[in-house]
Amino acid sequence: MIYAIGKGDKLAHLPKSDTTIDAVFTIRAGKFRRYHGEGLRQILDFGTLLKNIRDFFYVCAGFIQSLKLLKRQKPDIIFIKGGFVAVPIGLAAALLKIPFITHDSDAVPGLANRIISRWARIHAVAMPIENYTYEASKTVQVGVPFTAEYVRVTELLQKKYKQEIKVAASSPVLLITGGGLGANRLNEATTKIAQALLYRHPKLHIIHVTGPGHSSRITEMYNHLLDEQDMMRVIIRDFLKNMHLYSGAADVIVARAGASSLAEFAAQGKACIIIPNPQLTGGHQLKNADILMKSSAIIKLSDAVVEKNPEVLLKEVDMLLDSAKNRAELSDNLHTFADFDASKKIATMLFENAGPGTK
Repeated sequence: MIYAIGKGDKLAHLPKSDTTIDAVFTIRAGKFRRYHGEGLRQILDFGTLLKNIRDFFYVCAGFIQSLKLLKRQKPDIIFIKGGFVAVPIGLAAALLKIPFITHDSDAVPGLANRIISRWARIHAVAMPIENYTYEASKTVQVGVPFTAEYVRVTELLQKKYKQEIKVAASSPVLLITGGGLGANRLNEATTKIAQALLYRHPKLHIIHVTGPGHSSRITEMYNHLLDEQDMMRVIIRDFLKNMHLYSGAADVIVARAGASSLAEFAAQGKACIIIPNPQLTGGHQLKNADILMKSSAIIKLSDAVVEKNPEVLLKEVDMLLDSAKNRAELSDNLHTFADFDASKKIATMLFENAGPGTK
């Protein structure tokens, strides 16, 4: 049996008919609000302090709920992906001596997983284990799971993808995406350089995934900057269910440094310009990007620099669109980070470590 446990609003999107999940349970959970680079200012913020105090009691409530739930369901093993809901479940599992395995997709271990790490049987991680503070003997690099649609994109497959999204096979494609929620600063910076890009690359098509709720404003910005003819070469979407088609069709991708997206782009072997969000907790996107940059697998740009001067981004996109050699070098280097067996490795670990007596 496979159970999903989470905070109620986080599980609301799960389809009731999903045959891979036998049951869904919700518990109380709380988060410790802290923001990268904010220092003492966030500690002294009264509103944040009150929420953190409130959420401490949510965690206590969630711990009691987790004890009752785990005693009732009697799982053989628990897979904990991190996030604040992991803390009450992990603490309850430790008390009941139920084995669990944690997984970190980012190069920086999440706070929740760090709190419960001493009781974890294995720490499965995405990046080389030297990037993590866990006990080395219990840490195993497995990569980041992604769906089977993400495969190495050959020239022939890329042409097929372009035809499927109704772009000429000979037309270069620039994909811009800020991740699942979008990224306002990235959206605005790329919009400002669109006119110059379309002028310098007459066959270029721009696919801009803005994030939910942002497409209307970004479309207005494009309409203000571009004429009707140029707008025909711009595709704007809030989000894409079949992202692999669009990323696979892209010659150049501009994106944030989310672990799942990077894993998918690595699988496809894409030439990427990565602008990590510096404000996310723990600076995990900065670390994700740094590791890839050191291996010449991506071009990394500063969020603050691009926001202040979008011409910096324009220069790098121009360079990649003009140089098949540079695109191929980034593509090959990033592809070395792809692990197509991540899901299998995690599943094998779970089966091998199920049960309190398993060594």
